[in-house]
Amino acid sequence: MNQPRLKVPLVLLVALVLHTAVMGHLRLAGVAPDLMVLIPIVGGLTSGPERGAALGFFCGLAVDLVVQTTPLGLSALAFSIIGYTVGVLEAGILRSSWWIPPATALFASAAGEALYAVSGALVGQTQLVTDRLATIVVVVGVLNAVFALPMLRIVRWSMRDGSAANARYV
Repeated sequence: MNQPRLKVPLVLLVALVLHTAVMGHLRLAGVAPDLMVLIPIVGGLTSGPERGAALGFFCGLAVDLVVQTTPLGLSALAFSIIGYTVGVLEAGILRSSWWIPPATALFASAAGEALYAVSGALVGQTQLVTDRLATIVVVVGVLNAVFALPMLRIVRWSMRDGSAANARYV
């Protein structure tokens, strides 16, 4: 099983199940981690902007199909932008170091949650921008930073094709 086209969907499915069934119970200040926005972030770190955006689209689409409380495609849009942006920053600015993935996950997850809420407000989902948005942004950023290194290894494994790895971290 060295084909990314087989491993990536498996990782996305397992992450979606964990996101919906398990992560909701791991709350800090009433906020759960968001694994589905973390995947495109680490995908952008390990594989560049195009793959980060593609992972963001599929993770967001999966969330939109399961959650169904916001318009279809809202998560896909926000997660794609975040995955692409992280990939571009990684290619141009970020350097390999053990602390880069958690720090990137912290800031990019926070930005992803804020982007999701603001994008939702632009299309009429004003309930997403509340007084708790700052708490949600900070807590999701911190919790995703904790899960960044294990998720980085998983996504790196799924994107590898059996030849010399394209991974840049850990």
